[in-house]
Amino acid sequence: METRTPTDLPPVATAYNGKDRNAFLFGWNPQAELWNGRLAMIGFLAYLLWDLAGFSVLRDVLHFIGY
Repeated sequence: METRTPTDLPPVATAYNGKDRNAFLFGWNPQAELWNGRLAMIGFLAYLLWDLAGFSVLRDVLHFIGY
């Protein structure tokens, strides 16, 4: 795996704070918004799969679909 330095990134990638947009940086930074969205999508997909498997608590409590 090759390593990248901040100088060889495309100009749009360093537009936020001079660092790679996809870097996993801890704290309050622009990259956190991207990672938060990605992890939320994974969580939503995991819930849908859990629901389809029949283990839904939300569906049972709110009685969305009758049995």
